Amino acid sequence: MSQEAYDHTAVEKRWQEAWDDASVYRTPDEVDDPTYVLGMYPYPSGKLHMGHVRNYTITDAYARYRRMRGDDVLHPMGWDAFGLPAENAAKERDTNPRDWTFDCIDTMRGQMKSMGFGYDWDREVTTCTPEYYQWNQWLFRRFHEAGLVERRDAEVNWCPSCETVLADEQVEGDDELCWRCDTPVETRDLDQWFLEITEYADELIDAIDGLEGWPDSVRQMQRNWIGRQHGTTLDFHIDGHGPVEAFTTRVDTIHGATFFALAPDHPISEELAAENDDIHQFVHHEADPEGDEPNGVATGLTATNPATGEEIPVFVADFVLSDVGTGALMAVPGHDERDHAFAEKMGVDIEPVIAPEPDDWDGETVPDAPDVSEAAFTDDGVVIDSGEYSGLDSETARERLTEEIESAEATTQYRLRDWGISRQRYWGTPIPVVHCDDCGSVLVPEEELPVELPEFINTTGNPLDAAEEWKETTCPECGGPATRETDTMDTFVDSSWYYLRYVSPGLDDAPFDLDRANDWMPVDQYVGGIEHAVMHLLYSRFVTKVLADEEGLEHREPFTNLLAQGMVQLEGEKMSKSKGNTVSPQRIVEEYGADTARLFMMQAAQPERDFDWAEEGVKSTHRFLARLTDLVEEYAAGEVALAGDGDLEAADHDEIDDYVADEIDAAVAIAGAEYDDLTFNVALREAQDLVGTLRSYRGHADPHPETYERGLDVAVRLLAPVVPHLAEELWDTLDRDGFVVEAEWPTATVDRETVERRRRLVANTREDVRDIVEVAGIEDPERIDVVVAPDWKYDALAIAIGSDADNLISELMGENHIREQGDDAASYGQDLQANREALQETLSGDEEYDALRAASWLIEREFNAPVRVERAEDTDDAVVRKAEPGRPAIDIVE
Repeated sequence: MSQEAYDHTAVEKRWQEAWDDASVYRTPDEVDDPTYVLGMYPYPSGKLHMGHVRNYTITDAYARYRRMRGDDVLHPMGWDAFGLPAENAAKERDTNPRDWTFDCIDTMRGQMKSMGFGYDWDREVTTCTPEYYQWNQWLFRRFHEAGLVERRDAEVNWCPSCETVLADEQVEGDDELCWRCDTPVETRDLDQWFLEITEYADELIDAIDGLEGWPDSVRQMQRNWIGRQHGTTLDFHIDGHGPVEAFTTRVDTIHGATFFALAPDHPISEELAAENDDIHQFVHHEADPEGDEPNGVATGLTATNPATGEEIPVFVADFVLSDVGTGALMAVPGHDERDHAFAEKMGVDIEPVIAPEPDDWDGETVPDAPDVSEAAFTDDGVVIDSGEYSGLDSETARERLTEEIESAEATTQYRLRDWGISRQRYWGTPIPVVHCDDCGSVLVPEEELPVELPEFINTTGNPLDAAEEWKETTCPECGGPATRETDTMDTFVDSSWYYLRYVSPGLDDAPFDLDRANDWMPVDQYVGGIEHAVMHLLYSRFVTKVLADEEGLEHREPFTNLLAQGMVQLEGEKMSKSKGNTVSPQRIVEEYGADTARLFMMQAAQPERDFDWAEEGVKSTHRFLARLTDLVEEYAAGEVALAGDGDLEAADHDEIDDYVADEIDAAVAIAGAEYDDLTFNVALREAQDLVGTLRSYRGHADPHPETYERGLDVAVRLLAPVVPHLAEELWDTLDRDGFVVEAEWPTATVDRETVERRRRLVANTREDVRDIVEVAGIEDPERIDVVVAPDWKYDALAIAIGSDADNLISELMGENHIREQGDDAASYGQDLQANREALQETLSGDEEYDALRAASWLIEREFNAPVRVERAEDTDDAVVRKAEPGRPAIDIVE
């Protein structure tokens, strides 16, 4: 078959239908503890984009790999189907969100199938169906019964364009813009329903250290978002405004507080802004909390330091944040970089009150003050110039000051706020509450769930407020007239537990089968964008912990391993419709095939890294698949000349056969380990290099039948997780039984360390030959001799690597067979001594000899000269002296 004849459309359609007919991706309910592989389910926006394709190719490839390793695999898909974009799209198109959403789902499901993603579609979930969202309402009831739901008047983030509340996590950037539409966010006071995630703040942060399978960056983002700080709250009295509570983690520095600072939106700041033009100008027009340097304005007020009784000036400063601590702080410029910068700018005193603890400190002598004129000293140390507290270490001083200052109290502060779930939109889960004049807010009884959405009303504001007939109901407690809650739930409620629904999607009397969830959960490998680090991932952890406490779930974390995949870019920029720089997955599938798209993306970069889409790279990948097809089909058609004319008894192994056999084993050893680690690009490089080796093998010699066929078989299986359609076609061409998706993963006896040593040896040897040929100007070598080092050098190397003796040469000379080598041993010992830090273990002498003999054909082909590999005892001493372990001597005969 010629390269142009690879008909990807026919191949992909044929095997997609075959997989469907055989239900190869279905996970029976009765399997025990399947490997659970999951990609974050998509919002059905209309069509897949390349970010989707990359995410789902990662999970699909890993799921396929685990199946071939013998695992039962759970690999489901569903739809995050509620949300404001559907509502807006329905308004624009004069339709309703449900119809628009299901049209999008049909389109995207078809695209997923065309990509060959191996999902168990029997487990598909769609969050906008009553069958799903009734369990959101059930969860709300359970949280309420657990005391984790509260309705209260609260200042909330309000998007005037979306006309709905936003969680703190949905307000983005320095300019505080809506995460959906980039409109500047306002604040409003509204009655809101909250899930009290702060009750789990300590566990959420303490358990992060145990998430060893998560990226460090995501774990740190969650730590920062929860923002736990242990410290002290205490009152500073401001003239005319009474006591003002401040929070500090460094009360040991209180004697060095030289000013007091208020956030621009602190009540006192706002009160002063109403009276003072300069303060008003700063608060409303100049304050920039995200700026490169701190700014502020003097108030003319003073605050009384509760430890010293001294009066210190009060500023409104934009580096003080109202959502961190109390929105007021004591500023110690000698020991805080931000305070230091502000003090320099405003001409405020900078006084050191903590000194570094000397190495020989006796615990009594007070050290000298550090120089803090240029920069703050921010570490703990020894308290100085602080009256009776001088001479204490920082930790002891913090404890005593907290105990002895009258208003002080040990306090733990969090940046995390309770999860406001109320949204003033239509396309979401109705909150299962009715409001009764006599009984107040009453939960809808469980037997009356789901509270279903009424027909869509195209109106501004909250559409459910306009659904008069739907709103009017009766109170479950007193039977009197009542009004339904017209807010719907934040759609992050839907995604906070959807991974549990896949376990038992058809269950109609519970959200999930508890026994099966305890067996199948948590998710073994989760893949999605890092943008969900402090929303979806944090909420999912919270919900899992509550379900563990309230419903008997036996795990407290939902996802064991997490991969945050990088973006697919075009010319260095993120693809987006607004920039007009998108690439259509459907066009790529039609033009080059799904396997080409999958292989190009998986080989282009490690999954967690961004990479640039390149049309030439896609074409190159397509050509590779065509060459692979030719290789297999020509063999199957008997068009490859084989050693022994197909008579296996007559086919003798020679060095080239051994080399190819070793490379087949090497590819298996490395690719399997890389698939385990999800570093698909490295695994695929091994598979592609193996195909290149087989092509060279066929071109250089008559391949040994067993070796060549095994090489083709292994190459197909190594590529099968990423190019499943073509792998099935070639598996069938090789006349193998069953589907390759259900085939066993190939095995090899060689270990990776040996492979890497062998490859390093061969690569170094070839490079040394090139260098000699180039430097000596040898145009037509007659013969190339490669000489392996004598055994005693391997022994000396092993001793040097394992030795911690100061005098290595003396230790070497303690070995008789090394000492007998005289000057050669001394010279080699000196080399080892000089390079001890860089020494590496090598193959043994016999292994090096075998590896070099097997690889000699590569050197012969490159230099068009016969190669002779020799042991040290068979060669001239002058040549042998140049040979070292891992670096054989090279003698070129012209």
